[in-house]
Amino acid sequence: MALMKVKFNLAKRVKLAQGLWLLYWLSVMAGILIFSMGLFFKIELRKRSEMMDNNESHFVPNLLILVGLAACGINAFGGKVCHDSLDPIKFAKWKPMVKNYLAGCFAFSIILFLTALLCFTMQISLHFALAEGLKNGMKYYRDTDTPGRCFMKRTLDMTQIEFRCCGNNNYKDWFEIQWISNRYLDFNNAEVKDRVMSNVEGKYLMDSVPFSCCNPASPRPCIQHHLTNNTAHYDYDHHTEDLNIWTRGCREALVSYYGGMMNSIGAFVLLDVLMQAGVMVGLKYLTTALETSDPENPECESEGWLLEKTVKETVDDMMAKIKKLGKGNQVEGEGEEAQAVATVS
Repeated sequence: MALMKVKFNLAKRVKLAQGLWLLYWLSVMAGILIFSMGLFFKIELRKRSEMMDNNESHFVPNLLILVGLAACGINAFGGKVCHDSLDPIKFAKWKPMVKNYLAGCFAFSIILFLTALLCFTMQISLHFALAEGLKNGMKYYRDTDTPGRCFMKRTLDMTQIEFRCCGNNNYKDWFEIQWISNRYLDFNNAEVKDRVMSNVEGKYLMDSVPFSCCNPASPRPCIQHHLTNNTAHYDYDHHTEDLNIWTRGCREALVSYYGGMMNSIGAFVLLDVLMQAGVMVGLKYLTTALETSDPENPECESEGWLLEKTVKETVDDMMAKIKKLGKGNQVEGEGEEAQAVATVS
């Protein structure tokens, strides 16, 4: 007994075919959009790849690009099938492919769903990648003369300005590293000598931050040096006063930025999954309705269904086919072994 049987006359079949054709081309546009979003996200990640600890973060955008391209091809094919479905001669060449096409669409929908889940869960791996990457990037901030690291200062400065952030977790991270190159330190100066000598690792540490941490909206001129020394500045108390530098860490800012982007992309991919499910159901009804119609009487009523049998019977048939396939492989393997033994003897 067919599941969810529906009767169709010629007018309904035509409307269904036209509606599906439109939905398929909307799905093609959605595929183009997914491809574009994946490409944009990849470019955004590549812009700040120096601050990423690994390249695993590019897996999701690469996957989005691939599924976007696949969606365009799969849905364009479906649109062509729907376009030719009302012409018996043209539809005859597509009819043998429809069953495999629907199976492929089902598998593709699962891949789309997994891609959406990856979009939502990527923030976790991105969080750790940025944590380590920013930490290392801050260490290399001063290496403007070192090949391969000479652009790190510019990258970090532009990031802090663009995302209104400072440091990895907060501005105090800059206190723990030497971010001024030795090239610009006067080691004949007593204060510089004292700072270097007082540090176990011989680093020049200070309670200062780069200029890119300054908040231009602050009415007071930027205080970026001696941040914890209240006596170094007039009418200043770093415990109670709002600092005129960004207090938000760049890791939090970047995760928020990329996370918002990935949540939006993931939600759109989920919507596309629903659209794919809808067109699959519609195409199944259309093809079964065409199969049961009378070619000599196009205006006659026909029946379309979602499954030829009940869900239980369909699952049982699938399991039986899988078991049969497994037994076939086993018999084939035993036959090859017997032949090998006979050859040896």
